[in-house]
Amino acid sequence: MAEDKFPGWHGTTILAVRRGGKIVVAGDGQVSVGQTVMKGTARKVRRLSPGGRDVVVGFAGSTADAFTLLERLEKKLEAAPGQLQRACVDLAKDWRTDKYLRNLEAMLIVTDGTDLLVVTGAGDVLEPEHDVAAIGSGGNFALAAARGLLESDLDAEAIARKAMAIAADICVYTNGRLTVEAIG
Repeated sequence: MAEDKFPGWHGTTILAVRRGGKIVVAGDGQVSVGQTVMKGTARKVRRLSPGGRDVVVGFAGSTADAFTLLERLEKKLEAAPGQLQRACVDLAKDWRTDKYLRNLEAMLIVTDGTDLLVVTGAGDVLEPEHDVAAIGSGGNFALAAARGLLESDLDAEAIARKAMAIAADICVYTNGRLTVEAIG
């Protein structure tokens, strides 16, 4: 989040893992202001069903901003059913160029069970190289742990849970209260 607008605010860690034809998105529940935990049970992983097709989205950053983006993403998906990449690229274009949207402070991980994408306000729509994506305060810790665990025999959910536990042990802005959604 922008330190000049929200000094000391820190939020969630979101991790997505693809393995065995399934993608799991896990998010912790912590929202902190400075050294104070404001909420430990935030739910920042959601399942959407625009046009009857399931999509799982995890978001880090401002919750109100993320909900605005989720509403826009749902509309894009309704206009282009089954075309997640196209909808995300359209959202990223709007997010970057629209006078109102470009001020939104959030990042998204989006999946339909086939595609796995990270969408940012800088206009990025990224596909992870190693079947793992992470965003948020503890994202780099969760990403490193999950990449290491990919060499094990664990399934996607077990990898996500263990990696998030490792991130929670390292990052003071991440807790162990997870919301987990699987798709695929």
